[in-house]
Amino acid sequence: MEIFGTDGVRGKANVFPMTAEMALKIGKAAGILLREKCEGKKIKVILGKDTRLSGYLIESALTAGLVSVGVKVYLVGPMPTPAIAHLTKSFAADAGIVISASHNPYEDNGIKFFDKNGWKLGDSLTRRIEKLILEEIDTSEFVGSKIGRADRIDDARGRYIEYVKSSVSNRSLEGLKVVLDCANGAAYHIAKFILKELGAEVVVLNASPNGLNINNGCGATHPEVISAAVIEHNADCGIALDGDADRIIMCDELGNVLDGDFIVAIAAKALKESGKLHMNTVVRTVMVNMGFVAAMKDIGVNVVQTAVGDKHVLSKMREGSYSVGGEQSGHIAFLEHSTTGDGMLSGLKILDIMKRSGKKLSALASVMRKFPQVIINVPIVRKVPFESISALSEELDFVRRELGETGKVLVRYSGTQMLCRVTLQGKDESEIHKFAEKISAILLEQIGEKGETRSNVAVAQQAH
Repeated sequence: MEIFGTDGVRGKANVFPMTAEMALKIGKAAGILLREKCEGKKIKVILGKDTRLSGYLIESALTAGLVSVGVKVYLVGPMPTPAIAHLTKSFAADAGIVISASHNPYEDNGIKFFDKNGWKLGDSLTRRIEKLILEEIDTSEFVGSKIGRADRIDDARGRYIEYVKSSVSNRSLEGLKVVLDCANGAAYHIAKFILKELGAEVVVLNASPNGLNINNGCGATHPEVISAAVIEHNADCGIALDGDADRIIMCDELGNVLDGDFIVAIAAKALKESGKLHMNTVVRTVMVNMGFVAAMKDIGVNVVQTAVGDKHVLSKMREGSYSVGGEQSGHIAFLEHSTTGDGMLSGLKILDIMKRSGKKLSALASVMRKFPQVIINVPIVRKVPFESISALSEELDFVRRELGETGKVLVRYSGTQMLCRVTLQGKDESEIHKFAEKISAILLEQIGEKGETRSNVAVAQQAH
């Protein structure tokens, strides 16, 4: 039985596997495994969450499971995912746990782990937790003083704020006006202070969570909100975070939306010019826009591509000690400072580049021009090997021949939802639309929800 997906455990809250009963078992199993690894010493775990209503349910059950096997739990409440990674190291804890479903709607929730160094837990360890979950864990030895305890940490927010500010050496942002969309998520009580304390003028949006409005028509999945607000308030740029603030989407002073491709391109160019881009290399996933690859070639930067998922990006970054990497979706990491994607840290890096260069964000973003792109999400009822669908294989072969070196096609299953994502890039927008529709129709017919239409279509604009 597989409980863990590509990014921890995730699903509908109060429905298997995201139930209180399962959270209790996960807490026990994780605690036992940590005790084994740490040879019986007192175990400490940092536990944070986002702003979903179901966070109370999962937090209580997970805490009970951990405490029942002698673990000391530090509860930090609503806190960005990258903050948990940092706090795990800051408190010299043995692990960090985040209760969040990231950019998903409020009905969902999830559990993901960090090791003592702030890196996401590897597949081998999560599989061991899964195996332990299936066993009956005996807690009878944990009685009296051997039972763990849970304490709330009051200064966790301040620690994270100071850590993020230090990534730009606390340099002033005075003179910059920023629109900030917190997605009614984990950074609602943190992100604005990072900017304000460095002197920026901040227009704050969607920072009033009620447990039900996280990611609802706002944040990184709805960048049109900051785009309109930047124009309305005559701001220098906009920053949109997702529910757990590990991803960022920005827009320039003209309202042009800048995804992870643009953000990494701007950072890579600045790092290269300052001699701080290790091996003149950046790490991206296969979802990267070909316009990014072309732009990096023009400025002498190598692009290493990985499978989709920020854990693959970070693994490759660690392997080569590369300075910056990330996903088009806005998971971006700066290895000198972070062990996971960090929306506010990444945004602060770009603001610092704007301030030091004296350039507008639109000018910085002109480092690259996007190739047209179309993404179609196909709702499916099952996941089968793509090569087993002969009609799909034939169509993909045909499309690849037609696109040649001027485009690419990628078909993959979502790691967290019952969706198949069809992505095409090329110089001819109408052509890639036609190909994407044909591929999606085949998938819908073979493994899709009959009668359902695609959940969304996103076409990347040829900005700048």
